[in-house]
Order: sequence, then structure tokens, then C-alpha cells
Amino acid sequence: MPIPKKKEGEKQSDFMIRCVPQLMKEYEKSQAIAICYKSFSVELESYNDYPKGARNNAKRAIEFKEKNGSSCGTQVGWTRARQRQLADGKNITRDTIARMASFKRHQQHKDVPYTEGCGGLMWDAWGGSAGVNWAINKLKQIDKK
Repeated sequence: MPIPKKKEGEKQSDFMIRCVPQLMKEYEKSQAIAICYKSFSVELESYNDYPKGARNNAKRAIEFKEKNGSSCGTQVGWTRARQRQLADGKNITRDTIARMASFKRHQQHKDVPYTEGCGGLMWDAWGGSAGVNWAINKLKQIDKK
């Protein structure tokens, strides 16, 4: 779910009243408040120039999970649209890119077949090698600004 944007001339209190209930559909109340508070004062830049391979990897993981089920991953990953964002080519923020880059620590499990464990499935869900490598480089590029 995209984060609501501040309307021109909107007061912070009005924005919070509008924003928090929307985000509580996908986040706990305290998280929704924090996200809305931050987004009111900072317009988050977002990106969708990740490689097609990252999109395809996320799509493959989603299709497998939908067809076969899986207990792998977290609510954030599956039900709060992270993989769906990648699969659909939607914009992602620096924060999400940083989480993708940090997934590098799981690279040693990337070749585990989907049917034999979580490693390969979750690696692909976060964009696979194409997505993780892009995220690492993109993060460096963003942070140079």
C-alpha cells in the first residue's frame, strides 16, 4: 500500500487522521503513526529502476507460494506487498532498498530448492541476485547525493 501524500496546505493533524487508519490496514498502529509522521515532514524519494531479473525472481517466488503454499518468510514480505512491489515494478523507497541490500547475508542459501527449504524461495522473493546486487549499488548511489 502506498503511503498517503500530504495535500497542499494540509495540517499535520488532518494528515495524521487521514493517513494512520489507511496504514493500519497493513501495519501495527505504532508503525503506522511513525510512518505517517515521517512522511508528513519528508517527501520520500522512490525508485523503480531495478532490473527485470529482480521482477521475474519475485514473480516466480509469488507464483510458487500461491500454488504450493509456504511457511517461509514474514508477514511484511508476503502480505504487506514487498514482493508484490518488485513483481509489479512499483516504486520502492531507500528504506526498502536498504532491506533488500541487507538480504545479501542470506546469499549462501539461495540455491536451496523451493520445495526443500526457505532459502531459495526467500532469496528470489527479495529479487534474487539481480535484486540484491542492484540494491547494494543503488544504495551507494543514493547515499552519495
